[in-house]
Amino acid sequence: MRLKFWGVRGSIPTPISPDAIRSKITTVVQRIHPSDLASPATREFFLSQLPAWLFDYAGGNTACVEVEINPETAIIFDAGSGLREFGLSVPKRIPVPKDIHMFFSHFHWDHLQGLPFFSPLVRQDIQISFYSPEPGLKQCLNEQMRAPFFPVTLENMDGGRSRFIQLEKEPLKIDGAEITWRRMNHPGGSYSYRVSDGKNTIIYATDSELTESDFDKNAENIAYFHNADLIILDPQYTLGEAVEKFNWGHSSFSLAVDFASEWNIKNLCLFHHEPLYNDRKLHNNLQSAQWYYSHLGKNGMNIILAEEGKEINFPA
Repeated sequence: MRLKFWGVRGSIPTPISPDAIRSKITTVVQRIHPSDLASPATREFFLSQLPAWLFDYAGGNTACVEVEINPETAIIFDAGSGLREFGLSVPKRIPVPKDIHMFFSHFHWDHLQGLPFFSPLVRQDIQISFYSPEPGLKQCLNEQMRAPFFPVTLENMDGGRSRFIQLEKEPLKIDGAEITWRRMNHPGGSYSYRVSDGKNTIIYATDSELTESDFDKNAENIAYFHNADLIILDPQYTLGEAVEKFNWGHSSFSLAVDFASEWNIKNLCLFHHEPLYNDRKLHNNLQSAQWYYSHLGKNGMNIILAEEGKEINFPA
């Protein structure tokens, strides 16, 4: 199983600004001493000691995550602006995927806005299937691709070839993987998805404001969350911000750590980044989350930051 992040921001696309680039360069320049430039070795050592946020760019595209079970099939979660980047990668692949299965957590704009620019829609050799537990899936996707919102309709782009499937009976099986889903706490509703290939299990749970019921040790929660290999969660806020923005539909990174730790999840991925946060702030939050986990007196869970282009490969 292979996972790749194509879009990791929440709410609205956030391209890096000239000021942010300048700030990174200024920070590097301020740290340089003449001795750091004495030789190739000293230069390399200097660079290796710089904070990771100076080199990293989490990315500005909104939510889109790919899970690959086999190269001829792509499973996509959400159609944020990162979907365009995934679409551009499709014709370069060997082999080109024959089937693309796209699952929607919900229909807020930041999870739909890449669809009108998804180039595989026009290809007759690729079957695209859209999924959601919500009724009216086809209408939701069609409505945001018609005048006056967009000049080309979805049906004109795909020639009516796409499939629209309301998820009802669990599990759904695709290429030997089982996909189940669960409604989460978010204004208007949002769904998380659990993908298991029999060896590894990942959970995509963006736009989820965690509640006490998510921690309950009942059979449903145990079957869904317990011992997952990875959860992609939405800790968009610090704890203080989460208190101020109660019922906005997002969690804090400290609550995400509590949750993943409680369910013995091996890897916690911080996702759906606040658009006001720059790379330094995101890395500070990551370090704070790691510090908080270490002070819980537990060990064994890895905490990572979702970044555009990052891939995670699970052992076969």
